[in-house]
Amino acid sequence: MTTKTMTARALGRATLARQLLLQRSPMGVEEAVAHLVGLQAQEVRPPYVTLAARLAGFTPAALSTALEERRLARLVTMRSTIHLHTAEDCMTLRPLVQPARDRELHMFRKGLVGVDLPRLCTLTREYVEEEPRTPKQLRELLLDEWPDADPQALSIAARCSLPLIQVTPRGLWRRSGGVRLTTAEHWLGLPSPAGGEAPTADATVLRYLGAFGPASVKDFQQWAGLTRTKDAFERLRPQLVTFRDEHGVELFDLPGAPRPDEDVPAPPRLLAGFDNLLLSHADRTRVVRDADRGHTWQGNIAFPTFLVDGMVGGLWTLKEGKPDSGEGSSLTLEPFGELTRARREELVAEAARTAAVLEAPDPVAVDFGAVRKRV
Repeated sequence: MTTKTMTARALGRATLARQLLLQRSPMGVEEAVAHLVGLQAQEVRPPYVTLAARLAGFTPAALSTALEERRLARLVTMRSTIHLHTAEDCMTLRPLVQPARDRELHMFRKGLVGVDLPRLCTLTREYVEEEPRTPKQLRELLLDEWPDADPQALSIAARCSLPLIQVTPRGLWRRSGGVRLTTAEHWLGLPSPAGGEAPTADATVLRYLGAFGPASVKDFQQWAGLTRTKDAFERLRPQLVTFRDEHGVELFDLPGAPRPDEDVPAPPRLLAGFDNLLLSHADRTRVVRDADRGHTWQGNIAFPTFLVDGMVGGLWTLKEGKPDSGEGSSLTLEPFGELTRARREELVAEAARTAAVLEAPDPVAVDFGAVRKRV
């Protein structure tokens, strides 16, 4: 049986369709966060930018209110990074990625000699459920019990052992505060998964394909930060369709998922730094040219990027003015190559829209910075 080959451009269009980036969706905030299986949320602003690019009629207040009402929350899940999830997903996805947290904890074992990990887990739960604690407060309380342990290792052990939510006001629009932690069960008022056993990856694989497919086993592992997930794909194979990429790698997909023609128009979009569109595949050439990857990162920082014709086409920065002073805002676009006049006009319109959705003080000046030449 011959499996159809999909070009990188065709894969990109399919992924953009799943990511709500070919046309904005009328979904509500919670529905979109669930569909996208969470949003990268290392910092406060990126989830707001992420949804501004994807949803029609999005307002920052809608996301902020959902956080305040505990319908959404922020905690460590995929790739050991903070993600924004629905309350239900907080309770199911965190146990799924526990093996990765166990591996992370093992890396710090030398700093935990003599530490009783079950007792650490019990004490951590008591401390943060008594009242939300800052990481520093929690670390100091644990050091009282194990003064010879490495402080960083104790913090890592607490984070890896329990699903710790960053409570509000952290994450609220224009009102965010410092990090304070409590358990997901305590904050959300939901029970832990029945039986205490980690769920299989099968259901999450299907959701991942719905948001990021077609994709390979390694793509899923890159997104989730997990290993040994091939068995889940094999169990699901009878209900999936398969393709090959241009390198012969097998890709899996949902039979009814959108796979538009590779030449369907892809409008410009402004993406947040660390947008999961750019982090969720082992092979990212469907949306990022190899020549451009080095421009999008510096150290551990991923810059905000913009899409042109479905590919990362440059970086953008927004400098907000001060409303009380009458000072306006400026949004600067730095393309990775020369753009046609039509592309530039479309991009300026999208940038102005993004600044308006993000409530940047008027007037907003959109301009182009220097072109970052490809090498």
